[in-house]
Amino acid sequence: MDGFTFTYDDFHVLEPVVVLCLFGCLILLSDAFLVRRVGKRGLNAVTALVAEGIVMISVLGYLAEVRAGGALSGLGGSVVVDGFGVFFNVIFVLAATLTILLSARYMESEGEHRGEYYALLLFAQAGMSLMATGQDLVVLFVALETMALSFYVLVGFLRRSRKSNEAAMKYLILGAFSSGLLAYGFSVLYGIGGSTGLAAVGEAVAAREAEDWATALALVTITVGLFFKISAVPFHMWAPDVYEGAPTPTTAYVSVASKAASFALMIRLFIEVFGSAAESWMPLLAAIALVTMTIGNLAAVTQTNLKRLLAYSSIAHAGYILLGLVAGNETGLRGIAIYILAYVFMNFGAFALIAALRRDGEAAEELDDLNGLFARAPGYTILVAILMLSLAGIPPMAGFYGKYYIFLALLGEGHYFLAVVAALYVAVAAFYYFRVIRACWLSQGSDTPAVLEMGLGSRVALIGCGVLTVVIGLFPQRFLDLAGESVLAAVK
Repeated sequence: MDGFTFTYDDFHVLEPVVVLCLFGCLILLSDAFLVRRVGKRGLNAVTALVAEGIVMISVLGYLAEVRAGGALSGLGGSVVVDGFGVFFNVIFVLAATLTILLSARYMESEGEHRGEYYALLLFAQAGMSLMATGQDLVVLFVALETMALSFYVLVGFLRRSRKSNEAAMKYLILGAFSSGLLAYGFSVLYGIGGSTGLAAVGEAVAAREAEDWATALALVTITVGLFFKISAVPFHMWAPDVYEGAPTPTTAYVSVASKAASFALMIRLFIEVFGSAAESWMPLLAAIALVTMTIGNLAAVTQTNLKRLLAYSSIAHAGYILLGLVAGNETGLRGIAIYILAYVFMNFGAFALIAALRRDGEAAEELDDLNGLFARAPGYTILVAILMLSLAGIPPMAGFYGKYYIFLALLGEGHYFLAVVAALYVAVAAFYYFRVIRACWLSQGSDTPAVLEMGLGSRVALIGCGVLTVVIGLFPQRFLDLAGESVLAAVK
C-alpha cells in the first residue's frame, strides 16, 4: 500500500457508504444533544429518510455512468460499481426506506424509539452496499461483518423483551460461527491465489485441477457460511426464533435486505471465483435447494404465529432462489433478479400488516389475530390478499415471474426433476398463504379483536408495497429488462 492516495474516483465509488456512515453518526449525535432535549424523536426517522434519498440519487447517477462508460472502479479495483452493484444497492435503499417507514410508530409503541436504531439501520446498509460492489476478499468480509454486527444489535433492540434478547443471542452465536467458516474459506482462497482480489483468485482456482483439495475446502467452508446467512437448510435453525423475537420492522429488514446482500455475495463468489468448478458445486446447491424448499414449505403449514410462518416461508424462498443459481444460465440469473425485486415489496407488505396489528396495546402476531379483519379494514385486507397471492407465486402478481423464469431456466438446462418438485411446492405454499387470507376474510373475530394502529409511514409502506406488487405483475417487461440487465453484469 506504499504510495497509495485516496482520489476522487475512490470517494465516488464509496459515496453511498460514506453518506450512510456520516448520517448514521449524525443521528447518534443529534439524538444525544438535540432530539432528547426537544422530544421530537421523529427527527431521527426523517434524517434517515433524507440519507436514503441522497443515496438513491447517487445510485441512479451510477446507473447513468455505467450505461455510458462501463463499470466504475476504486480503491485499486477493490470496489467496482457495475450494473450488478447498482441493482442490489437499489434493493437496499428500498428495503431500508420501508423499514424506516414501519419503524417510527412501531418503536414508539414499544417504548424503544431511540436514535441508535436508525443509525444501525444505516450502518447495516453500508455493509450491504460493499457486499454488492466489493471485488476483494478483505473488503467483502469487513462489509459482511459490518452488516452482521448491526443486525445482532437490532434484533435484540427490545431490551425489556425476553424473546428479543434470546433471539439476539442465538443470532450472535450462530452468526459468529458462520463468519468464522467464511473467514477460514477466504484465507484458503488467499493461499490458493496469493491475492485477495476476486479476479486473481478466480484465475488461480481455474488453473488448478478439477478435484483440487484446497479448492474443495474453500468451497465447502464458504458455502456453509453463506448458507447460514441465507437461512438455507440445514443451517436455518436461527431464522424462526430471530424472526419472532426481533422488532417486526427489523424482522422485515433481515428477511429481505440481509438475504439479498448474502445472495449478491454468493453470486459474485460462485460465478467469479468458483465458476470453473461449477460441476462440483451445482449438485451440492441443487440438493440444498431441494431440502430447503421441502423443510421451509412443510414447516410453514403448521405455524400459527405469523412471524414464524413468514420465517419458514422465507426459508422456502431461499430454496427457489438457489435453483436459479443451480441453473447457472442467463435466464436463471434474470429469475433471481426479478424474484428478489418482487420479494422486497410482497414481504415488506406482509410485515407492515403484522407491525400494525395490536390487541389491548400489545403486539398481535398470531394467525387468529387476523380473524374478521375484513370487516374492520376492508381496504388493507384486499392488499393483504394481493401480497399473499404474490408470495405464493400466483399469476399475474409479481411473485409469479421470479418462479416462472427459474423454472424456465431449470428446464432449459435439463433439470426436469428439480423443476417439477419446485412447481409442486407452489401448491403447498398456496395452502398456508390462503390460511392467512381465510383468517382475514372468512373467520369471525373475537370479542376483543386485534386492530390496525397505523401511522402515516406504515400506511405508505403497506399501500406502496401492494400497489407495486400489482404493477410489476401487470407490466413486468420493463422490470424484467432492468433487473436482468443489471444482474447479468456479474457474468460479463
